[in-house]
Amino acid sequence: MGLAVLLGVFALAVLAGVPIAFALGLSALAAALQSGVPEFVVFQRIVSGINVYTLLAIPFFVFAGEIMMRGGIALRLVRAAEAVVGRVRGGLGVVNVLTSMLFGGISGSAVADTSALGSVMIPMMRERGYDDDYAVNVTVTSSIAGVMIPPSHNMILYALAAGGGMSITSLFLAGVVPGVLMCLCLTAAAYAVAVRRGYPTGAFPGWGAALVAIAAALPGFLTAVVIIGGVVSGIFTVTESAAIGVIYALLVTLVVYRSLDWRAFRDSVLAAIRTTAMVMVLVGTASAFSYFVTLNRVPETILATFQGLTDNPIVLLLLINLSLLVLGMLMDMGALILICTPIFLPVAQALGVDPIQFGMILMMNLGLGLTTPPVGNCLFVGCAIAKVRIESVVGTIWPFYLAILVALAATTYVPVLSLGLPGLLGY
Repeated sequence: MGLAVLLGVFALAVLAGVPIAFALGLSALAAALQSGVPEFVVFQRIVSGINVYTLLAIPFFVFAGEIMMRGGIALRLVRAAEAVVGRVRGGLGVVNVLTSMLFGGISGSAVADTSALGSVMIPMMRERGYDDDYAVNVTVTSSIAGVMIPPSHNMILYALAAGGGMSITSLFLAGVVPGVLMCLCLTAAAYAVAVRRGYPTGAFPGWGAALVAIAAALPGFLTAVVIIGGVVSGIFTVTESAAIGVIYALLVTLVVYRSLDWRAFRDSVLAAIRTTAMVMVLVGTASAFSYFVTLNRVPETILATFQGLTDNPIVLLLLINLSLLVLGMLMDMGALILICTPIFLPVAQALGVDPIQFGMILMMNLGLGLTTPPVGNCLFVGCAIAKVRIESVVGTIWPFYLAILVALAATTYVPVLSLGLPGLLGY
């Protein structure tokens, strides 16, 4: 009965249009009232959920991403990528994926990736004769790199939802190979569609011009090197590296590029404040919700249900993936990380899946949800930038979905893709 109340109130609140964070809090409170748990326990869980030192990294990472998005780093990365690979057929599609991979490792956010690079790439591709649907498809699907390639604040949320004992450095390192693999699959899809549609090839500007473009983009790209290098080497903690990332991003955009004016800085501060506030409220209420999920033994119930269907671990992992894919189409990624981790992580561990590997499976699944209707934030942003209808884009996006699913299958069934690099570096 308690589980029915928890999930029923949550579903009704979401259908009524209540924001996810408040729907989680209301359902937790209703479950407490039904089960006889004192109401103050809910508020204790909310407070304890956000009273975590590691969470300080999130506002810093968000702020650094906002500064870099508005400070001209994206444009310089596009120019560098175009100088290197723009001469292949449909080169701007490949440039789009490559730039997303580079910028994703700086901003750490798929939505920021779509917004920053989409504003540059979509108009550029339109001018070069590319169809709008192709430009949007490549932009929104490659933006998932911001979820996989470190630094990713979503991985911090996953570590928190998993109980807080997981190494964030290990998660960062684990995302590199699956993230690059996914981008390679998307590059193949972008090239194949470009060849089929007969898109043009670009002209190679010469090695001199290419080196100038790379040199111009290098200071911005080094932001990721500073952040990840500091964490991996042990010089900084994750939180300290995020703060250093903000300082470095300010130096690059103010001193080196001189492209961050007062208005852009103010907008970066306000956007970071709004995002941080939303994340913290979500983390707190999700912590209370997860308490009642555990109290009602939901993971054990799901595992028993799945095992009642089959005892084949390959099929069971497929069922987990399908569940996450469907949920990713219906809810926001941050909320799902906090909700699904305490539910599905014990199930995956019972099947012998390492928690680090499961984190990568979760990220790629829910990242794909950012590009799918009806609740695909990256898809909405990309269509808004291109001023096209979602229906016209979704009808031709399937080769890119297929590319991501190939990478997801490899990440799910080949553990070394996620665990190899952390193990190699001793994490």
